Amino acid sequence: HWEGEPGDTRTVTYSQLLDEVQRFANVLKSLGVVKGDRINIYLPMIPEAVFAMLACARLGAIHSVVFGGFASHSLASRIDDARPKVIVSADAGSRAGKVVPYKGLLDEAIELSHHKPEHVILFDRKLAPMRLIAHRDLDYSQLREQHLDEVVEVTWLESNEPSYILYTSGTTAKPKGIFHTTGGYLTQTSFTHKAVFDLKAEKDVYWCTADVGWITGHSYVVYGPMINGATQVMYEGTPDSPTKSRMFEIVEKYKVSILYTAPTLIRTWMKWGVEFPNSCDLSSIRLLGSVGEPINPEAWMWYREVIGGNKAPIVDTWWQTETGAI
Repeated sequence: HWEGEPGDTRTVTYSQLLDEVQRFANVLKSLGVVKGDRINIYLPMIPEAVFAMLACARLGAIHSVVFGGFASHSLASRIDDARPKVIVSADAGSRAGKVVPYKGLLDEAIELSHHKPEHVILFDRKLAPMRLIAHRDLDYSQLREQHLDEVVEVTWLESNEPSYILYTSGTTAKPKGIFHTTGGYLTQTSFTHKAVFDLKAEKDVYWCTADVGWITGHSYVVYGPMINGATQVMYEGTPDSPTKSRMFEIVEKYKVSILYTAPTLIRTWMKWGVEFPNSCDLSSIRLLGSVGEPINPEAWMWYREVIGGNKAPIVDTWWQTETGAI
C-alpha cells in the first residue's frame, strides 16, 4: 500500500509488481544494460523506486540508489563513483508540502560530474515541468508501452557476485561506498525479517518507515519483506504533513501490525505530545521495532506505552550499512 503525502494512494499486488519489474527490465535491456552494468537510482519514495531496484536485480545490473534528499553535489560524487550506464529519476517529489525538483537537481549533478550517462530514464509525475535533453533523456511512460508483454528471464548470479552499491550515512567520516553481494545478503535479510519481526505473512501489515535511499530501506522495505511475501506500507512524505497525526492516521487506515522506525522520530513524536497518537486507533499494532541509533530509556518507555498500548514488545535492532542486515 503506497501513500502519497497529499493523500493520493496506490495498491500494488505481487502479480502487478512482477509485471512492472518485467517491463522496467525490458526497457533497461533495450538500452543495452547487461549483467555488471551500474545504474544510479535517484527517486522519491514511490513504487517505481522498487520497480527500478528489482529490475536491476533481475538483469544482474548493480544498482546504486542515491537518497532523494541529497543535493546535486552529493549526487554528482556518487555518479562519478558508479559510472552508470543509465540513471533513473523523476520530474519531482512531494515533501513537507513542497515540490522537490528531482530533474533539475539531477541535471545540475550531471553537469558537475565527470562521468556522463548514456541515458536518463524519467518518471513524469506531472508535479513539475520537465525539459528532456535530446538523445539522453527518455520518458518512461513512452518506453513502457513498447514493452508490455515480453518476459525477461532472470539472470542468475553466483552468491558472491555484486548486487548493489550503497553509501554509509557519513556520521563518523566521509561516506563509504559499500558493495553487497547477492546470496548471503538475501539470506540474511529474508531470515532476519521473518525471525526478528515474527512475521505472519498472511495476517500482518508491516511498515518500515525508512527511505529506500538508506540501507534500512534496501533490506527492510525492498528485499527482506518482499522475499517473505509481506503486505506492507510505503509512504512518501514527512511525519508532520499535513498534520502531526499523519503517520498515526496511516497506521489506523491500513491496520498496521508491525511498525519499524527510528528513535529520532520517536523522540520527535514525544515532543509533539500524546494528543496526536491518541487521536487515532493504534490497537492493530502487535510489535514495534527500533533502528538507526541506540534508543534511550525514556523513548523506549514512551514508544511502548503510547504507540504500543503497553502490550506490544519492542525489538531494538542493531546493525549498519556494512553488515547489510540485523
